[in-house]
Amino acid sequence: MMAGSKPIEPASRAWADQAVAAIEADQHRSADTHLWKFDLPALIGIDFYLKDESTHPTGSLKHRLARSLFLYALCNGLVREDTPVVEASSGSTAVSEAYFARMIGVPFYAVMPRSTSREKIAAIEHYGGNCHFIDDGRRIYAESSELSERLGGHFMDQFTYAERATDWRGNNNIADSIFGQMREERHPIPSWIVMSGGTGGTTATIGRYLRYKRHATRLSVADVERSAFFEGFATHDRECRCEQPSRIEGIGRPRMEPSFVLGVIDHMLQVPDAVSLAAMRVLSRRLGRRVGGSTGTNFIAMCFQAARMIEHGKTGSLVTLICDSGDRYANTYYSDEWLAANGLDPSPFEPAIEAFLGGGKLTLQFEESWG
Repeated sequence: MMAGSKPIEPASRAWADQAVAAIEADQHRSADTHLWKFDLPALIGIDFYLKDESTHPTGSLKHRLARSLFLYALCNGLVREDTPVVEASSGSTAVSEAYFARMIGVPFYAVMPRSTSREKIAAIEHYGGNCHFIDDGRRIYAESSELSERLGGHFMDQFTYAERATDWRGNNNIADSIFGQMREERHPIPSWIVMSGGTGGTTATIGRYLRYKRHATRLSVADVERSAFFEGFATHDRECRCEQPSRIEGIGRPRMEPSFVLGVIDHMLQVPDAVSLAAMRVLSRRLGRRVGGSTGTNFIAMCFQAARMIEHGKTGSLVTLICDSGDRYANTYYSDEWLAANGLDPSPFEPAIEAFLGGGKLTLQFEESWG
């Protein structure tokens, strides 16, 4: 110990053990999410699979991330009894982290723009979370760090730690789960797994797992408008920035996040927001229930890869995720008023998607880049 420094307060191992046990018990009580086979008879030789992450207790893919982040923080001694936890999020990650914070009995604060919807605020507060509002969304990272300092807490920082908090080698991570569930299918090794980029944690986990297991599967990542990811990937420039916030919640970021690992991605394409929402609507109709906007991005990117396979005479399977339920977006993506206010009209693109699913060619074009 350096002269003049204060002795470090030893962590309460008993409390930490109990907290980890509570989170692990919650995981064991939860069955794995279902992998739906999405039947499309017109696409001969092509099989679509949708892993439904909306069935997690907090309703989204971010439940996995929040659980991993809490276990990482607990096992590294970063969160102790009564440690306030702070996160930069106004969406599903904050909802899921509030759930786990309540489970282990620590305060939770979500730093978010003041314009955040009432529905999201209510969901965070439902699990006992506190909403800390800011006027300038560009300060979300700095304000989260500063708030954590003032509270004597821990800034969870999903955008930095997402890629390292999950065991990508296995341990029932999402990639391990997908391949286990695909084992008895006619094309058990997918040709493509298609994802959109949010923190980058899920794409890092899947991409690393594919390489570790030496699978022939390729990873395609779809980006949206108002995001730095596609340009950063295409130019190999981690300093890329975007001044406008993403309109497709949960994906697309204004900067190249530390957790967005370029080297594990085989291919990227950029999807216009209106096309994402058109695909969301088409898929929702065919499933008979609503999905969210990020799922629309995933789905149209999967259609893009399937169309290319058909063009080259290839058969195989493709997998993507249902990230969350569309019920969270009744006042945004499913609202004509919201769409008009944001200058988005998905209706012209829906017939092209339906025509492809009916056995036609995909006439939509996207900018793309290969790793």
